[in-house]
Amino acid sequence: MHDPQRPFDRLDYIYKLFVVIALTLVAMVWAADVIIPFAFAGIISVVMQPLVKRLEARRVAPTLAISLVLLMTIVVLGLLIWLMVGQIMGLVADLPNLQTKLEAFINQTSSTLREFGISTVDQNKMVADAMSTVSTFLAAIVLSTTNVLSALVQIPIYIFLLLIYRDKFQAFFLALLPGRELGWKKDVERVIQGYISGLFLVTMIIAALNTIGLLIVGIDHAIFFGILSGVLTIIPYVGIIIGAVFPIVMALITKDSAWYAIGVIIVFTIVQFLEGNFITPRITGSKVSINALAAIIALLIGGKVLGIAGMILAVPGIGLVKILLTYSHHLKPFVILLEDTPTQKELPPDPEQPSPEDPSTVSPS
Repeated sequence: MHDPQRPFDRLDYIYKLFVVIALTLVAMVWAADVIIPFAFAGIISVVMQPLVKRLEARRVAPTLAISLVLLMTIVVLGLLIWLMVGQIMGLVADLPNLQTKLEAFINQTSSTLREFGISTVDQNKMVADAMSTVSTFLAAIVLSTTNVLSALVQIPIYIFLLLIYRDKFQAFFLALLPGRELGWKKDVERVIQGYISGLFLVTMIIAALNTIGLLIVGIDHAIFFGILSGVLTIIPYVGIIIGAVFPIVMALITKDSAWYAIGVIIVFTIVQFLEGNFITPRITGSKVSINALAAIIALLIGGKVLGIAGMILAVPGIGLVKILLTYSHHLKPFVILLEDTPTQKELPPDPEQPSPEDPSTVSPS
């Protein structure tokens, strides 16, 4: 407890806070296999909580209510995965044809590069370096897939237990912070529920728009690439770029003209413009309300610490940090660095409010 006779040392407080943050990051790297599924389970359990409470209000037993909501969620996700698997099987069936076209594209590109003075030896070296990079990337994907399969088993278990013991968590925080109301709890639930539900809707809209655009351009397997690009939008800033690469490569390989690839770029540029300026602001609104600089830094740190999962969790994570900071008397100034709202100096002057220098406002002496 802080001694009222002793002055508060903000620098010492911040120093100790950063030590705690550093230790937390080290622990996250060390225990990533446990933290990642638990974090996703925590977010999903908050989203599922209103449905569970609604069933419990109708005198459904908590265990049965949680099981029904969890089963419904798994069925919906299973249908989406089934749709993706069907598209992937179509792509796999077309691989022999794509391989032939890829070889023709490589030969044509090789001839073009020789015309620009790049010898066959240099080209082989470039291909070898590219294959090495791709091999490393594929190995990382295989490792990530193994981790994902492990997480998919853990997440439903964690969700069930978090919802069953949610009253215990609330009692724990009330005992840990006696005399304080858990006002931040409602804000956290509101932000997570609004952000995740909005993100799901935005993902579906982006997938539909990209699919329609790719179909209009005439790209093979447009539905698969459209859905994939929509799913990848859950990774802020980076996902849309990764999602555009695959259909661009497909256009270069399967089409005789580069205009198809340019058409794909135009489609993704238009959809990204609509997503950033109209779709996301209107659907998710200011649920998280984090400025771009803070979001990018959180994205980089999350990717460095927890990989792709960390990039997905970065934005909602920094949003939760901002909420907790608003309830801290000593750390509340840090909210200024995170929030997306303009500061007082950036606000335009109120035309109805008279200026202090306006002669009409000066009282007669």
